Amino acid sequence: MSSSPSFEATYARLPERFFARLSPTPVRAPRLLRLNEALARRLGFDRGALSSPDGVALLAGNAVPHGAEPIAMAYAGFQFGNWVPQLGDGRAILLGERVGDDGVRRDVQLKGSGPTPFSRRGDGRAAVGPVLREYVVSEAMAALGIPTTRSLAVVATGETIMREQPEPGAVLTRVAESHVRVGTFQLFAGRRDEEGLRALADYVIERHFPAAAERAHPYAAMFETVMERQAELVARWQGIGFIHGVMNTDNTSIVGETIDYGPCAFMDTFHPDTVYSSIDRMGRYAYGNQPGIAQWNLMSFANALLPLLGDVEEEAVGRARAVLDQYPERFECAYRAVFDRKLGLRGRRPGDDALTDDLLSVMAEQKADFTLTFRGLGELLEEATADADAVRSLFDDPVAFDAWYARWRARIAEEGHTPVEIRREMDTVNPAYIPRNHRVEEVIRAAVDRDDLAPFEALLSVLSNPYEAQPGMERYEAPPGPEEIVHATFCGT
Repeated sequence: MSSSPSFEATYARLPERFFARLSPTPVRAPRLLRLNEALARRLGFDRGALSSPDGVALLAGNAVPHGAEPIAMAYAGFQFGNWVPQLGDGRAILLGERVGDDGVRRDVQLKGSGPTPFSRRGDGRAAVGPVLREYVVSEAMAALGIPTTRSLAVVATGETIMREQPEPGAVLTRVAESHVRVGTFQLFAGRRDEEGLRALADYVIERHFPAAAERAHPYAAMFETVMERQAELVARWQGIGFIHGVMNTDNTSIVGETIDYGPCAFMDTFHPDTVYSSIDRMGRYAYGNQPGIAQWNLMSFANALLPLLGDVEEEAVGRARAVLDQYPERFECAYRAVFDRKLGLRGRRPGDDALTDDLLSVMAEQKADFTLTFRGLGELLEEATADADAVRSLFDDPVAFDAWYARWRARIAEEGHTPVEIRREMDTVNPAYIPRNHRVEEVIRAAVDRDDLAPFEALLSVLSNPYEAQPGMERYEAPPGPEEIVHATFCGT
């Protein structure tokens, strides 16, 4: 890759106990399935070079680029509320970092690149299906404007891996502002390794939150920034009906990106108790629980940071509590702002919270589709073409919608803007297209069973512009038929 700028490896300058040094395990017959050319350009890669045999070898893990120092990162975490003192990258290798044309430093990681010391008896590999799923969903999230890791490339390995049945293998090249997690801090806190904890916090502040260094208490300022980003992120998840599925602390990004797409999903029919993850049998990470789980994770983070927050326990606890106490209001403000925009409300008025809450209650009771309901409300503001029945039909009992709809139209009339203007604003936050589960499964099956990537490419194309109506693409808007409903999603391990 001599035609491309070199990698850097600042995380690899930290103490050796932060990671394990090892190269990716080579694969038999790498074949490029998908290259994200726009992201490659942003990272300063030569797209032609990345598509060449040498570039594909890099993306497969068969070669290590200049300046890279491959490592598997160590971390710990609470998984479904249970403490696990030793986790880490069990099937991922961080190659290093690239500074993009926007000046942002980003990690470049290979996922499915072979076993590491943290694999816990796993094979360290990934299958084509889950890799394509992460590619589709993460890129859809980016197009929706949600902070997220990105997918740079998918390479088929030419090897078969065993899951419930034999599956073709693949490697995903994943890009993130950071792969440091809440669980990374918890690793050192759990070991009572204050020196390691401080070194990690100093690294995170210098790289990600330099403004915190100027505050009177930099570690508390870092914690406050992490809290703010988590509140904003989860509020935005709620606004698009996204369910992460595994909100463990080792899956919680320190910079507020959506990370670790496993059994995630977008809701079709709305209900706050919705769960898709096959491993979430008690509904801990249901849609409606996500805000509270984020707060729980932040409390766990606070406990890990206590040695850095004050010289005496009372002082440290006080600083931690001062930050944590801000979360409910911070989330509530972010959440209300998201749904105000979805309903076309600009200025806040008494009763606006109830207007949102009552709509969601009716949607849950009447089994309305989340995405189609909000998108349809904007369409109803176009008087010349409004067809209330198109939205009413989403509700089992349309009469239950009618009373709320009358209240909403009366509230919209108070805005002082034309319905057309309000509709245009609503369309910028209410997508027409999301990666519906049945469509994602459809493209995965085509790729795995028939080696046909055309449906995958077609879905990606639609999802790249989710807020604009795309004539002829109505099938991607439609919810699943009874025989198409996906009831469970699965991890790739």
